[in-house]
Amino acid sequence: MPLIEINFDGIVGPSHNYAGLSLGNLASTRNAGQVSQPRHAALEGVDKMRANLALGLSQGIFLPGPRPDRRWLAELGTTIEQAEPALAANAMSASAMWAANAATVSPGPDTADGRCHLTVANLRTMPHRSHEWPATLAQLRVAFGSDAFAVHDPIPPAFGDEGAANHMRLAPAYGEPGVEIFVYGISGGAFPARQSIEASKAIARLHELDPERTIFAAQSEDAIAAGAFHNDVVAVANQHVLFAHEKAFADKAALIEQCGAQVPGFEFVEVPDRDVPLSDAVSSYLFNGQLVSPPGGETTLIVPSEARENASVWKWIERHIAGNGPIRRVEVVDVRESMANGGGPACLRLRVVADPATVDPRFMVDDARLDWIADVIRRHWPEQIHNDELQSEALIRYIESARAALLEALDLAQLL
Repeated sequence: MPLIEINFDGIVGPSHNYAGLSLGNLASTRNAGQVSQPRHAALEGVDKMRANLALGLSQGIFLPGPRPDRRWLAELGTTIEQAEPALAANAMSASAMWAANAATVSPGPDTADGRCHLTVANLRTMPHRSHEWPATLAQLRVAFGSDAFAVHDPIPPAFGDEGAANHMRLAPAYGEPGVEIFVYGISGGAFPARQSIEASKAIARLHELDPERTIFAAQSEDAIAAGAFHNDVVAVANQHVLFAHEKAFADKAALIEQCGAQVPGFEFVEVPDRDVPLSDAVSSYLFNGQLVSPPGGETTLIVPSEARENASVWKWIERHIAGNGPIRRVEVVDVRESMANGGGPACLRLRVVADPATVDPRFMVDDARLDWIADVIRRHWPEQIHNDELQSEALIRYIESARAALLEALDLAQLL
C-alpha cells in the first residue's frame, strides 16, 4: 500500500482539568480554576475523529498516560496525597492529550535508511509536561514497533524539544521526498521560547535527514509574545502548501525562498495582520486547524468553532474559499474543552506518514472502534472536576480505574 498520512489523536484523559499551568498559553491562563468536563471533552475528541473518518482520512489514537503520575512524584520524594497543591496539579495534568507534542516525525522518503523516524519530545520547559515522555515513548514503541519505524529516546533535557508542534513538512505528495522545516524560538519577552535550535538540529541528525532538504527557521518574537507558544498556533503545512500568519516567522522572505526553490508547486498562503491581527489568530486557533488532503484531493482546513465565531477570521476564510486559493474547503469541529485549556484541532493530533499495515492495529480506529471507545468514556470518565479536589482520594481512584478500563478494552493493558 502507498504511504499515506495518518492522524493519531490523543484521547482526552479522565484527569482533564483547568489548573492554568502553561505560561505563555493565554487560554490556559485565562481559564485557570474553571470546572472541567472530562467526559464531554473526551467525547468531543471522539467526534472530531469521526469527522476525519467521514472525510476519508486515516485515523489512529494515543492513550492517556497514568495520572496522577506517581512515578514522577516519587522521584520528587512525595506522593499525590502529600504533595503541595501546585505539585499535585502538575502530576494530574492531562496535557498528553495534545498529541502534536508527542514526537517529531520524519517519514521514510526523507530519511537515509528509508524508515519513518520518531523522536519523543522531552517537553522540559513546563513541569507538568516534562514527565509525559516515558509513557508516550512506551506507546510509540508499541504502536510503531515494526521494522518500518525507528523510535528514538528524547533529546537530553538541556535542550527544549516540543515535538511536531514546531515541525512542518512540505512535499509534492505524502509518499514523495519532502522538505522538513524545524521552527525554533528566541524570546526576549515575558513568555518562554519552548523549542531550541539545538534540539531541532539534533533531531534532524538522528532522523538522518538530507541537510540540503532541511530548513531551520526562527519563530518571530511577536508571535511568541502574542501567545503563539508553539509554531502550530501561527502556521501549518500540508503537501505543497504553507499556510501562515504574516508575523509567524522572524525571516519570512528567506523561508519562502528556500521552500520555493525545493518544493515543486510550492504555494504560500499568508494571512495579513491587517486582516486578522495576531490576537485574533491566537484566540481563534485559525492556524491550529488541521490542513489535510482527503482522497478527493481538495485541500481542506479543519478549524475549531471559535474560528467561525471570530468576525475577522471567518471573513478571511470565506474570502479565501470563494477565491481560487489552494485551500478549497473548510470544516468546523467543536473541541471547546480542549480550546479552553489552550489546544485546538491540530494540537490534538500527531501526523505520521506511513503504510497503515505497518502500525499496530490496536492504535488504528474506524467508526465501530470509536463507538467502543465512546462507550468506555461514557461509563468511566468523570463528568466534572473542580480544581480543589485534585488530591481527593475518591477522584484519584476514579481517574486511575477509568484509564485502566480503556486500556483493557483496547487490549493494551501492557501500558498500565
